[in-house]
Amino acid sequence: MPIIRIEMFEGRDAAKKLELVQALTTEAVRILGGTKDGVHVVITDVAKDNWGVGGELASTKFPD
Repeated sequence: MPIIRIEMFEGRDAAKKLELVQALTTEAVRILGGTKDGVHVVITDVAKDNWGVGGELASTKFPD
């Protein structure tokens, strides 16, 4: 059973997350075999204040 972990900035709605989960699941089954029920996708939303890029906080580097 593959576990696919996604860490991304918070702010995407449930519909976008569902679309991502469906696409990742479909492709994992296509490439690796198995069934959809065997694929787990874990999404971790991270605040930009808790993510560093190039020595800066993402909240500074990528303001909304």
